[in-house]
Amino acid sequence: MSDKDLGLLENVIENFHTAAKLAKKNYRNLDNYSLKLLNYSENATYLLSSTEADEKFILRINRPNYHTKEEIEGEIRWIIDLHKYSSIDVPQPLPGDTGVFVYEQVIGDLTYYSTLFTFLEGVAPDENNEEKLASQFELLGEVTAKVHVEAVKKHDEFSKVKRLTWDFDTILGEAPKWGKWQNGQLMNPERIALLEKVVKVIKEKLEYYGKSKNRFGLIHADLRLANLLVEGDKIKIIDFDDCGFGWYLQDLSSALSFIEDKPYVDYLIAAYLKGYRRHRELSKEDIEIIPTLVLLRRLQLISWLGSRDNDTTRSIGPDYSVGTDALAKGYLDKYEGVRG
Repeated sequence: MSDKDLGLLENVIENFHTAAKLAKKNYRNLDNYSLKLLNYSENATYLLSSTEADEKFILRINRPNYHTKEEIEGEIRWIIDLHKYSSIDVPQPLPGDTGVFVYEQVIGDLTYYSTLFTFLEGVAPDENNEEKLASQFELLGEVTAKVHVEAVKKHDEFSKVKRLTWDFDTILGEAPKWGKWQNGQLMNPERIALLEKVVKVIKEKLEYYGKSKNRFGLIHADLRLANLLVEGDKIKIIDFDDCGFGWYLQDLSSALSFIEDKPYVDYLIAAYLKGYRRHRELSKEDIEIIPTLVLLRRLQLISWLGSRDNDTTRSIGPDYSVGTDALAKGYLDKYEGVRG
C-alpha cells in the first residue's frame, strides 16, 4: 500500500472514530464507558466497556452510502423478532435515550448511522480445526434452519421489510451491489473468459431453480466464520448488516466464505445439512443447487475484495482470485451443458 493510500485509509478510520464518539452521546448510561475499535471491514465495530461495570456493548458505525436508515431499521426489526420469538442467540439491539435504535452522525458531507447491541461471548470457529468445524457446522445447520422456518412462516410480513435483495442481478448483473467481479484483483483476459462461462451456467441454474416461497426469503446472507461465535455447545450469529432477500441455502454458501477450496468442504456441507434437516425439509433440487450457490458466493467475494480496501481485502484478494480457477473449471466440467 502506498503512503497516499495509507493516508486515505487513516482518514476514513478517523471519521469512523469521530462518528463513534458522537454516537456514544445518545446513551447517557454509557458516559463512563470507553470505546475500542474491534473491527473495520464493511463497517466499524467498537467495544464499549467500563472498569466500573461487567456489562459490555457493541457499537456499530455503518459505512456511509451503503444502507439507508430505513434498511437498517428493517434489519433491527428482524433481529428483534428473532430474539423475541426464537431460541436463537443473536445480539439484541438497544434503544438510545430518545427511544430509537438508529442514530445519525453527519461528518462533512458524509452521513454515518449507528446502532448499539448487546455483547455476546464466544470465539469464532477455527478453520484449521476440521473435526470441531464439522460439528459446529452441524449445529449451524440447526440454527439457520430455525431462522428459515421463521422466515417462511412470516414470509408475507417480512416481504414488506426494506432490505437488500441478493440474487443473480444484484450479485453478478449489470449493477451489482458489491461491484463487478471483472474488477476483482488479478483479473486477466484468460481468467475473465473462464469466469464468464461460469456466470452463464450460474444464471441458467438459478433461473431454473426459481424463487418460490420455500426457496427464497429473508436470510442472514453473510454467515462467514467471523460472524459466528462459539461458546460451549452453542453457536451464536452476529452481524446482520447484509441480511436481505435471497435463496435460503445462500446461508450455507456464505458460511463457506473464503474456505470454499478447502479439502474438507464436502464434509462441512454434509454436516450442515444433517443439522438443517432436523428442523426443515430439503428437496433434491435444493441439494443440487448448492454448488451453484457456492460459486455465486465466491464470485460475489471476488467483487467485494476488488472494491474494498481493508486488512482482509489486501491479505486475501490476489490469492483468492487465483484459487478460484480450479473451482471454476471443476464446476464447468460437471454442470456446463447440463439442464436443471
